[in-house]
Amino acid sequence: MKAKKRKKDLRPSWDEYFLEIASIVSKRSTCLRRKVGALIVKERRILATGYNGTPSGIRHCSEIGCLRIKLKVPSGQRHELCRGLHAEQNALLQAALYGIGLKDSALYITNQPCIICAKMIINAGIKEVVISGEYPDKLAREFLDEAGIKIRKYQQTSRPADQQTS
Repeated sequence: MKAKKRKKDLRPSWDEYFLEIASIVSKRSTCLRRKVGALIVKERRILATGYNGTPSGIRHCSEIGCLRIKLKVPSGQRHELCRGLHAEQNALLQAALYGIGLKDSALYITNQPCIICAKMIINAGIKEVVISGEYPDKLAREFLDEAGIKIRKYQQTSRPADQQTS
């Protein structure tokens, strides 16, 4: 008599897994306008994480307010008026602080990078960027394309309940 086959647990794909973690990381953000989380991964191992917010030891925007909101600066413009660092920048800086090489790694992020972050991503040696949300910066995407960095938006697909992703 054949044993009854057990249903396999539904496991998320690697993209889904890493983007869910990036989403959780974004919850630490201190930005009043947009909460972003980033995760740098190599060979399916997490190397560094980052979220957008002020540098260590600097008062958060939630304490003193947001100059960009006050001045009605549109999203994607005048980054120099922000007290905070972007999630990608914080992830890159964490890796640098602890001496972690990022060559040929992948960046998972809850939004498309801006042009400033795109230039940093290029020079860090990151080979792929996986996003779950958009950001209004066409030039950033052009730079990443020109540098040969694969950028793709994760599209969640429904899978049969008994399918397991390895």
